[in-house]
Amino acid sequence: MSTQKSTVAILRTTPATVLQDYHRLLNLAGYQAVLPKASETALKINISWHFFFPGCSTTPWQLDGVIRALKQDGYAPAKIHACHNRTVVIDARLGERENKQVNVIQAHGLRNVHLYEPDVEWIHIRDAVGDLADKFICLNQVYPDGFLIPKRFIGENIIHLPTIKTHVFTTTTGAMKNAFGGLLNERRHWTHPVIHETLVDLLRIQQKIHSGVFAVMDGTFAGDGPGPRCMIPYTKNVILASADQVAIDAVAAKLMGFNPLRDIKFVRLAHEQGLGCGDPRDIQIVGDTDAAGENWNFIGPFRKMTFASRMQHKIYWGPLKKPMEWSLKTVLAPWAYIASVLYHDFFWYPTHQALLQKALQSDWGRLFHNWEQKTIPPDNLTAPGWPDVGPAPSSIDPQHKRASKHHYIQAMQILAECIKEAPEFSARRRKTTRSAGQA
Repeated sequence: MSTQKSTVAILRTTPATVLQDYHRLLNLAGYQAVLPKASETALKINISWHFFFPGCSTTPWQLDGVIRALKQDGYAPAKIHACHNRTVVIDARLGERENKQVNVIQAHGLRNVHLYEPDVEWIHIRDAVGDLADKFICLNQVYPDGFLIPKRFIGENIIHLPTIKTHVFTTTTGAMKNAFGGLLNERRHWTHPVIHETLVDLLRIQQKIHSGVFAVMDGTFAGDGPGPRCMIPYTKNVILASADQVAIDAVAAKLMGFNPLRDIKFVRLAHEQGLGCGDPRDIQIVGDTDAAGENWNFIGPFRKMTFASRMQHKIYWGPLKKPMEWSLKTVLAPWAYIASVLYHDFFWYPTHQALLQKALQSDWGRLFHNWEQKTIPPDNLTAPGWPDVGPAPSSIDPQHKRASKHHYIQAMQILAECIKEAPEFSARRRKTTRSAGQA
């Protein structure tokens, strides 16, 4: 590993200053030195839930701040695009609307790429990285015949846009985990038993195929508990950025109260492999350096697990592994997708609206609620932020009641879609189509 220290920038922020803070943050972290302007730049948006829940997904001010910084520093808008992946239990099209990310993309007139659309070409990993695949820790065992990655990623810059939150599989999730959905094909769940090793392999791939890799992490809201969905959100008012994916995840983990090298296995493995710095003592902190010394004392994802997360642990690492895990690699796998949607969308989200309503009373929650009325013209690149975030929502207003009823309609549509688009079923449809075409 290089003797030069990895740098992580951290700033405290408010809605009134957040746009100028993001511009300063990116430059403190030296982003222009690692993201060549001649290359395409993909903004890898994080959608951990298609419904808005604070701390889960890329925030609109995070996305807006990064785009304005890029444009202000001379990156051509024609070479910048948003980038989304899909899972069978998360609807990215709904998610980009509910999280108001598509509002930002459309306001700036950028392209919006969904990696699973028919016009996006995926290529075999060996064709993309060659002999580098021989260094994988686990992916060759998980996928003996190899796997596919998006061809368009090769030669592109990528900016990951995660949030600070916990995760029931990886303890914390951030920059490294944000590559998971974009780089792997539809059978990502096959890697869950070796998820930490998978994230290290994916980082190695990124460092090979991308012209530059950078991460901008939003901690205006941060999530604790059995994430990345069923969390308790907290207002923390910090933002982070780094060219070192391992270092930014280590600093975020330390903020949450974890020891990165001891508690976060993927950070330790990546550090040992020389793919970045996971030791906070060897990371240079710039910006509001005292903020990096905070300890939020998060309890983490394992002390108060949901029914769904407990069952996932038993299937992937516990007593149900032998009798149940095999089914997730067969045509029976959609049972798991259906169970996830029923639990999270039909039960947990509607029964935990008090957490959402409390967060929406905060300045960030009010900004989100009033986003459509608070839009800053996209050509105003020096606007500092939103000094007026507007009124808080009322839980008894008619709009809120209509939204509650509409939620179940959306959940039913998601359930139907997750069955229809299950890779086990879609693979059979493709095989049937090919056979009919050859007959």
